[in-house]
Amino acid sequence: MFDVTLLPTLNATLNATAACLLVAGFYFIRRGQVSSHRLCMGAAFATSVLFLVSYLVYHAQVGSKPFTGDGWVRFVYFVILSTHTVLAAAVPPLALVTLSRALSRRFDRHRTIARWTLPIWLYVSVTGVIVYVMLYMRT
Repeated sequence: MFDVTLLPTLNATLNATAACLLVAGFYFIRRGQVSSHRLCMGAAFATSVLFLVSYLVYHAQVGSKPFTGDGWVRFVYFVILSTHTVLAAAVPPLALVTLSRALSRRFDRHRTIARWTLPIWLYVSVTGVIVYVMLYMRT
């Protein structure tokens, strides 16, 4: 039987990978390297899909893990978690529309929405790692 307790670490790794791919994709498009941009963004999308599947499997099996920190760290955790959660709900539709516009070669419309999608998706990926560290790496 598969040990689902390994999934939070996998999820954090997938989030970190997606963040790196998003930054690389942005770097490449700013330098006009379209094929490298396309490769990175496709990989970021696939990585995020894998994350979502893994996240749903874990939470269906285990449920939620309560945060046990006290004081100011508890406040910080819930601010990060709440902004992460709200923005995470926006990433799938934003990513799908952004990807759809790129694949249909409507690059002017792709660029318009990508300016919103990239920072939101990057924030969600980075804060996902932070939430993992705060939940699972505390002593």
